[in-house]
Amino acid sequence: MAQIRSNRFLYALVFVVGISTLGAEIAAARLMAPYFGASTIVWANTIGVVLVALSIGYWLGGRMGDRYPRTRELCITVLIASALLAVVPFAAKPFFEVSADALSEISAGAFVGSLVGVLFLIAVPLVMLGTCSPWAIRLAVPDVEHAGRTAGRLYAISTFGSLFGTMLSALVLIPFIGTQRTFLVFAITLALIAAAGLGWRYLFVPIALALVLAVPVGSSGATDGGRVIWEGETEEQYIRVVEQDDGRRQLVLNEGQAVHSVYDPDTALTGDVWDGYLVLPFAGRDEAPEKLAILGNAAGTTARAYGEYFPETQIDGVEIDAKLTELGEEYFGLDNPNLETHHEDARPWLQGADDDYDVIMVDAYRQPYIPFYLATAEFFELVRDRLAPGGVVIVNAGHPEGNDDLEKVLGATMASVFPTVLRDPIEDTNTLLLGSEGPASDDRLAAAVATLPDDLRVIAAEESQNVEPRLEGGDVYTDDVAPVEWLIDRSILGYAND
Repeated sequence: MAQIRSNRFLYALVFVVGISTLGAEIAAARLMAPYFGASTIVWANTIGVVLVALSIGYWLGGRMGDRYPRTRELCITVLIASALLAVVPFAAKPFFEVSADALSEISAGAFVGSLVGVLFLIAVPLVMLGTCSPWAIRLAVPDVEHAGRTAGRLYAISTFGSLFGTMLSALVLIPFIGTQRTFLVFAITLALIAAAGLGWRYLFVPIALALVLAVPVGSSGATDGGRVIWEGETEEQYIRVVEQDDGRRQLVLNEGQAVHSVYDPDTALTGDVWDGYLVLPFAGRDEAPEKLAILGNAAGTTARAYGEYFPETQIDGVEIDAKLTELGEEYFGLDNPNLETHHEDARPWLQGADDDYDVIMVDAYRQPYIPFYLATAEFFELVRDRLAPGGVVIVNAGHPEGNDDLEKVLGATMASVFPTVLRDPIEDTNTLLLGSEGPASDDRLAAAVATLPDDLRVIAAEESQNVEPRLEGGDVYTDDVAPVEWLIDRSILGYAND
C-alpha cells in the first residue's frame, strides 16, 4: 500500500514537472521575443537549449536515482529548480539591457552573447527538472518484471503534462498575466508539489515565491525620453505608448528600437516615413486611391493622415493585434469614418479579400526580423491579383543604416512579379518600394504635385527627387526558400564588421 501511495505521488510529481518544463520553454521564447524576435532561429536556439538541458538532466537523473534512491532528494532537487525558475525573468534583465544596446548599435558580439546568456539562465533549472523522470522511474519500479510498464506510464504522464503546460502557457497564462508571472506560477506549482513530498516545514518556499507575484512587472527596454502613458502585453507583443513633453506620442513595440505609429496633436503629418505613403502612390497613379488596403495598420498613423488629406478614400486596415487599434483610437487620433479594421494576419486576410484595391501598402515588417511569407514571390503575386487596373503596391523596407541587402531581395522579388519597381530611400533606415504593372516614374510624381493638397506639395516635390529604379541584385525569395533570418543576421554581422 505504501508503494502505491508513493507511486501516486511520483505520478503527480512528473506531471507537474512536465507542465512546468514545456510551459517554461514557451515562456522563455516569449521572454526573449521583445529583444531577439520570434524567428525560426530564436525558436531553434530555444528548443535546442531545452533539449540539451533535458538530455543532461536525464543522464544526471539516472545517476542520482541510483545513488540516492529516495523521494526526499528528488523533491529537494525540484524545489531548488523551482527557485531558479522564479529567478529567470528577473536575472535576465541585465542581459536584455545588453541586447537592447546591441540592437541599437548593431553590435553582433553583444547581441549573440546576450542571447546565449539568457538561454543559459533558462537551461540551469531545466537540467534539474530533467532529472525528475529517470529518478522517479528508479523509485517507482518495484521489480524488473514491472519496469517497462512503470517507465511507460511515468513518461506518458510526463508527456501529457508537457502538452498541458504548453497550452496553458501559450493560451492562458501569458496572455492574461504576462511572461514574468507565468514563470512565477510554474515555479510556485513546482515548489508546492516538492513541499508536499518533503513536509509542511518546506511550505515557506512556495509561500515566498507567491509573495514575489506582487513585484511590479518591469519594462522591457528604455524609452528615448518621454513618459510611458500606457504599457502592456498581448498575445502578439509587448506594447508601450510614450508621450513627449510637447504632446507627441509614439507606439513602441517589443525591443523599442523602432517606432510603429506616431501622433502629433497639431498635424496629421509626421516628418517621417508615413508621409511618403501619402504621396508615393502618385508616381504610378493620377488620382488619389478610391480603395486602399494597409497591411500592418498598427495604431493608424497612415489611416489618420488619409482621413485628413483624402477623406473620400475607403480604407481596409489590417492589424493582427486588436489592442493596437484600441490604442490608436484612444491615444493616436484614429477616427477615420472610412476605415474598417480587420484583426487578422495580413496574408491570410488578403487571400480572402474580394475587393480590388487601387493601392496596397505593406508595413507589417518588424525589425530585426520580418515574416518570411510577406517577402516572397507568391505573396506579391497575391498582391498583384488584388490590385485594380493601374493599382500600385508600396512596401516599407526597414534595414540597418547603410545596409541594403533586404531591400535588394525585396526589390528583386517584387520585380519577378511587377514590370516596374521603383525605390524611394525616404529615411536612413527605411526605403519605400513601389511595384506596378503599369508605368510609374519620378516624373509622374513631380507632375502630380500641383494637384495635391497644399501640405503635401513640398513633400511630393522632395520625394520626386528621390525616386529611382530599384537596386540591382538580390535573390528572388519564394514560399519554399526564403532565408529571411539568415539575411538579417548577415546584415547585422556585416554592419558590425565594417
